[in-house]
Amino acid sequence: MTIKELHDLKGKVALITGGARDLGLDAATVLAEAGCYLIITSRKIENARDTAEKLNGLYSCDVMPVSLDVCDYNNVAEVFKIAREWKGHLDILVNNAGGNVGTGPAHLFERAPEDMVQMIMTNLVGALYCCREAGQIMANQGFGKIINIASIAGMVGRDRRMYQRNNMKGQPVDYSAAKAGVIGMTRDLAGLLSPLGVHVNAISPGGFGPRELPQGFYRDYSDRTPLGRMGTDKKDLKGAILFLASPASDYVTGHNLVVDGGFTIWK
Repeated sequence: MTIKELHDLKGKVALITGGARDLGLDAATVLAEAGCYLIITSRKIENARDTAEKLNGLYSCDVMPVSLDVCDYNNVAEVFKIAREWKGHLDILVNNAGGNVGTGPAHLFERAPEDMVQMIMTNLVGALYCCREAGQIMANQGFGKIINIASIAGMVGRDRRMYQRNNMKGQPVDYSAAKAGVIGMTRDLAGLLSPLGVHVNAISPGGFGPRELPQGFYRDYSDRTPLGRMGTDKKDLKGAILFLASPASDYVTGHNLVVDGGFTIWK
């Protein structure tokens, strides 16, 4: 196959949860450029609509915006039913919805139990719901690609001093637990679905910024990273998404692709 053929996704249908902003938007953008039809979900339908309009204008591709709360199983099941019926197939799932939950303290001893539960629901259980529905559709088709967005938080412990120096709350332990669960889920789901023609992989991004991060934290984090910087939005995740979604990765399954500038290899 040529390089172009290895990355050609023309006519494929991709569903990106949380695809209206940040890394989800990066995934949607690169898949649109590669030729996919897109389904963009967000908890707020107006955000999904705005993103769909922009992507359609840039790439002249069919984009369907959908409201989705990944913690609501009935909502998830209905959205994937709509997704399958839209073009008659569903080829790619980028399981991206998640992030930090709760406005209270992040420290384990002070954290509200309800925030801990919601964190696990949003980042792990919601991803599992989506894998269940997408996996069944793809297994029936005999093909498909599932890409779960995990995190280096599921791989290494955090040095909280970096957050404290910059007057930041820090990362809750329950977030790490959820993302570690996503990595484990990915490997076992690959064992279940790969014999049915469905590839299941994960991407574990490191820190991306600067966004609204304090400059001190950005400097501290960059200093702890072998490549000397945080990940850059609109650039550094796109290659990993395209690789795992395209024929270029047809012999890859059960893998956790770490995109962190080397953060996890340095001590």
